[in-house]
Amino acid sequence: MFDAFYRPDVARTRETGGTGLGRAIVKTCIEACRGTVAARLGEPHGLEVCFTLPAAA
Repeated sequence: MFDAFYRPDVARTRETGGTGLGRAIVKTCIEACRGTVAARLGEPHGLEVCFTLPAAA
């Protein structure tokens, strides 16, 4: 889910959405700060995204 997603050129316009890089960028940033990010099904429905970051020293 956090891998970069690239759409074909004909589908990549501002009117139809972005390029699919948002979650990949989030993962890269969180991991660069020595944290973790994960996603799972929410209860009773939806998506739950959890991230952890170490405490500042």
